[in-house]
Amino acid sequence: MKFKKSYLKNELDLPYSAMVDEITDTSRWSIHHKIVFEHEGKFYQTHYSEGATEMQDESPWDGQTEVDCVEVELKDVVVKKWVPKKI
Repeated sequence: MKFKKSYLKNELDLPYSAMVDEITDTSRWSIHHKIVFEHEGKFYQTHYSEGATEMQDESPWDGQTEVDCVEVELKDVVVKKWVPKKI
């Protein structure tokens, strides 16, 4: 689903009001985020990036008029990982 950038920023106050805001990657100039937000009882996920320093002039969804979002749902997920063995 596509949302207008102006709607996300002005009406929903995103990315600041997002339920989840996770940093997914960093580069020399940018910090990349994944967010989840609610809209009319449904939940959506999208990405944005912002400048890594105060000198970088980059804000969420620069250069975009519409933002691609995917409807998501919350599910329990089992994850296996290697941990130190207790002796």
